[in-house]
Amino acid sequence: MSRLEFVFDGSEGQRIDKAIAEYMPQMTRSHIQKIIDMGGVTADGKPVDKGYKPKPGAVIVLNAPEPRVLEAKAEDIALDIRYEDEDLLVVNKPRGMVVHPAAGNLDGTLVNALMHHCDGKLSGINGVIRPGIVHRIDKDTSGLLIVAKNDFAHTGLSEQIKEHSFKREYRAVVYGHLKEPEGTVDAPIGRSEKDRKKMCVTYKNSKNAVTHYSVLEEYKKYSYIKLRLETGRTHQIRVHMAYLGHPVAGDKVYGPKNGVDIGGQCLHAGLIGFTHPRDGRYIEITAELPDYFNEFLDKIK
Repeated sequence: MSRLEFVFDGSEGQRIDKAIAEYMPQMTRSHIQKIIDMGGVTADGKPVDKGYKPKPGAVIVLNAPEPRVLEAKAEDIALDIRYEDEDLLVVNKPRGMVVHPAAGNLDGTLVNALMHHCDGKLSGINGVIRPGIVHRIDKDTSGLLIVAKNDFAHTGLSEQIKEHSFKREYRAVVYGHLKEPEGTVDAPIGRSEKDRKKMCVTYKNSKNAVTHYSVLEEYKKYSYIKLRLETGRTHQIRVHMAYLGHPVAGDKVYGPKNGVDIGGQCLHAGLIGFTHPRDGRYIEITAELPDYFNEFLDKIK
């Protein structure tokens, strides 16, 4: 059981769940509300409900149960391996596959498949639930992902990502036509205060984020573009393109409410380039556009 205690110094009329979320931004509002429903939050020693509005100076106490420890289990799931050696591998992830297990989604993930393929021999830097995972791509984004088999490789690859020498190129179809044929989006990304499950461009509790883009082709209502990541923030491309007013086609989170439905965002990680941490070789791997992407291009041409 973890305990949080603080004196409420917000304005009168603010709900208790929002007050706690502002004090602990790493917790989602829904998670806080569940703890409140279980009787885990008190104000001045008395249990409260979700609608309670504390007065300034109230002593708020939150007692949260310790999170259940999850552990990835090996599963025999076919993988599209594009490169592999004793230190690392590059896998072409299909759209719809989650990268690592989480509560409510414990199997069928890329990590489950990697545990079987590598016989459990993966780096342990990111813990038992994310073994080998150096960077991630979203469930409904397809494409290349690099995986470390040991901590030496993991550390070397992570340093390249931190220094922006790790090359990552994507292809996407976005709504509308961009003003310039190429450009750079340099806008910090952080978690949305309105919806904790979403990211947004913000200067509050954010990290710098840089995306370079160039237009490959234009169609009546869409543009086919290439993107290169300089940083790797959560949902970076999707947030940056929505920020420009050109969300990724098929994106149900950052796109228009009545947007096109193609089973996920039309976004593919088509190229990664890196220096091998063991011998210093530069390696560049590409993955062709998947069927769903080509079918959508054919439809809009």
